[in-house]
Amino acid sequence: MIEFDNVTKQFPDGTIAVDHLNLVIDKGSLTVFVGPSGCGKTTSMRMVNRMLEPTEGRIVVDGADVKSISPVQLRRGIGYVIQNAGLLPHRTVVDNVATVLLLRGESKKEARKKALDVMKRVGLSLDLAKRYPTSLSGGQQQRVGVARALAADPEVLLMDEPFSAVDPVVRRDLQRELRRLQSELHKTIIFVTHDMDEAVLLGDKVAVFGTGGVLQQYGTPADVLANPANDFVADLVGHDRGYRALSFHTIERLAVEPVTTATLEDARTQSPTESWLLVTDTEGKPLGWLDKERHIALRSGIRAHRVLAPVGSELTPDGTLRQALDSALSSPCGQGVVTDASGTVTGVVSIAHVIDVVEAERSR
Repeated sequence: MIEFDNVTKQFPDGTIAVDHLNLVIDKGSLTVFVGPSGCGKTTSMRMVNRMLEPTEGRIVVDGADVKSISPVQLRRGIGYVIQNAGLLPHRTVVDNVATVLLLRGESKKEARKKALDVMKRVGLSLDLAKRYPTSLSGGQQQRVGVARALAADPEVLLMDEPFSAVDPVVRRDLQRELRRLQSELHKTIIFVTHDMDEAVLLGDKVAVFGTGGVLQQYGTPADVLANPANDFVADLVGHDRGYRALSFHTIERLAVEPVTTATLEDARTQSPTESWLLVTDTEGKPLGWLDKERHIALRSGIRAHRVLAPVGSELTPDGTLRQALDSALSSPCGQGVVTDASGTVTGVVSIAHVIDVVEAERSR
């Protein structure tokens, strides 16, 4: 558990970054600090591991006031992940991951063994172990940063906008990976972001910070979306908060409908029809859509990548109503493609059906 007890941080120039913060973070939960730039969310997090010292109040971690613990000892027991990973460029990946273990006095052999284990846990190929950070992609570097933070098996993990510097596709992958890891490890995590969508996706609880470092609201993502505490929070979560709230409804009530599919080779020999055809590879994974005009073009010899309409976002069985609606809306024919865990097409959901289920959920 992490407790902020009437914590204030005032800088020498008189700026108050955090103003009388009272907050209790449950053990084993992931709490997101969200708000605009300069609202005190990062300052609040950095006081937990004494990278900054509070001007007033106290911070308690698992029953101990952090001021009673030396900063070095405290930081060795708290994982820390930042933007751009902050890796040591002169050390290999495995030695970067082993950093805290080596600082704690473990032998290089034992530290590297544990580092390799945690690399596998976060989805990093062991082929990367002997490479240097500059040879990695941005997403790989962030995974190394997460692995380094987890290597010493800390109870508390601090994450300062760790995914903001990578592209949207990699960011979604990293978010999914963090959710998977948290479901297994149950660390006490403070995650800082300015992105409300990320806060809603990741957080067990969301702490909304406002101008002057004042906590505006603290609650579950569903509570914050449904019942903003004030106009500031309402503006931050946006006028589309009803759409975001669909993230808390599963697709279990959606009926997956059958869909006509064909491999690319078969599509070239089939006669075009008025209905849309979903083209897949030989393993049944979706490649794109063909309407009659596109189908005729394909049969005439035009290359597939020039005529196939994009599938849109795919929907998996563990998806949400928000993802279902996005999947249907992003499809050229209003049918969201549903795939199983291996990526094979199992059917489609239509916009009309998704909206019917959304309306039914609202009336429950």
